[in-house]
Amino acid sequence: MSDADFTPLRVTYRVPRLGHTQILDWARANGYLVSHRGRMAPEVTEAFFAAHPEILEQASTFEMVRATARTPGASPEDYEWQKESRLGDIYTISFVRGLDEHEMLRRLGAANEDIRLIDDGDYTCPEGPQIITVRRIGDWTVAIEDCGWRGTQQEVLAALSRDGGEAVAVLRHDYAQHHVTYAVDGWLITDINPGFPINRQGADPDRLNHHLRELGIDPAADDHIDNPIPAALALASRITGIVVTPRHLHRPVLGAAIPGAAF
Repeated sequence: MSDADFTPLRVTYRVPRLGHTQILDWARANGYLVSHRGRMAPEVTEAFFAAHPEILEQASTFEMVRATARTPGASPEDYEWQKESRLGDIYTISFVRGLDEHEMLRRLGAANEDIRLIDDGDYTCPEGPQIITVRRIGDWTVAIEDCGWRGTQQEVLAALSRDGGEAVAVLRHDYAQHHVTYAVDGWLITDINPGFPINRQGADPDRLNHHLRELGIDPAADDHIDNPIPAALALASRITGIVVTPRHLHRPVLGAAIPGAAF
């Protein structure tokens, strides 16, 4: 894709000036159901603004870029399923070429005695071990860390990719910063913030720019991405040729329960 015909898909959001409880008070006064925690269905908010068009007219606006496939290949839409999946708010998916499942778990920090079948009753919690599952997909081995981020740590990424290997890791962390990290033969090539892709670092931070453009992202623009996690996972899929689907979350599956590693 040439820069000449490249135009990101921009979406506009409105930020109304509202008092903290204005919609809640209106909803209750007009017979709408509001939970004790103040949660409302989207149609309640839509009805409020329909009744108060002047508030929307006075709202400030801001733009974001929505990543979407511009060329054949993996798309952010392929990963919309992850929002409602068991993955949760914090997880890392690591793709590694050149390692089998057991060796990948060991390089992620698991001892041999930690490696076992992981079933639906296993999950990471503050007082327990960190749970990692792993499976082979095509030429790559894919690890999913439940509430963990080992795969994005530079020293771990170097270990996963050394001896001629290749590794990509996507971290979703709703309370911190998301990451896409890419390493080859022990070297961190690039670390990208998928929410603000202009924030890149590494030995060759622009190595994946052609993939960003293929996803409708201008790597030179100071844009905020509207759908950073689907974009990050689609980017990893374009590098590896592997698309993770909900069936790849099925258990029991080989993995590890690493003691004392959670949180």
